[in-house]
Amino acid sequence: MTVEIKRRGLMFVLSSPSGAGKSTLSRGLLKSEPNLTMSVSATTRSPRPGETHGREYYFVGLGEFQRMVQDKEFLEHAEVFGNHYGTPKEPVMEALASGQDVLFDIDWQGAQQLRALAGDDMVSVFILPPSRAELERRLRGRAEDTPEVIAQRMAKASNEISRWSEYDYVVVNDDVAVAQTQVTAILAAERLKRTRQPGLLSFVDGLVKGG
Repeated sequence: MTVEIKRRGLMFVLSSPSGAGKSTLSRGLLKSEPNLTMSVSATTRSPRPGETHGREYYFVGLGEFQRMVQDKEFLEHAEVFGNHYGTPKEPVMEALASGQDVLFDIDWQGAQQLRALAGDDMVSVFILPPSRAELERRLRGRAEDTPEVIAQRMAKASNEISRWSEYDYVVVNDDVAVAQTQVTAILAAERLKRTRQPGLLSFVDGLVKGG
């Protein structure tokens, strides 16, 4: 018989420069962790081939995005390479209250905004590449971007990497299997924190009183 102790969900943030592997690690977590759901962001960029509205992103026009900002419907929002991205607040808060953990694949700007609102509900992990040369090799290997965009991403990487000390944990993604094990271990440990398990009080009280 498994003891079920009520707990509050957490916001699990993965950030990295483009190409360091956070999307790969995110997919691995979602596949292995049944109580983890992906936060779906709203964006003004156009859908890429294979992307579906409401699954990868909520695709909205600039006017609608600006209205959502004005109405404070986002936990965080930012402009990245000319496109706007934001995390809708309501579905995240509902998930946390029900004990569901929510995964965020966002940049350092979004993580800063989220920290200001979420406080102890948030756990952040920064993913580093093993070297700049490997980072560039991965970006070119994705074959998703033009040489100009790759150059922009590499130029931006230094600024992104410089924010590493703002995160709770740092993982170097040299071997993806090792990095996957590390981020999974971080999630498991954070779930067990006493402050995230409001059901512990009554459980322990029962043990003390012989219940």
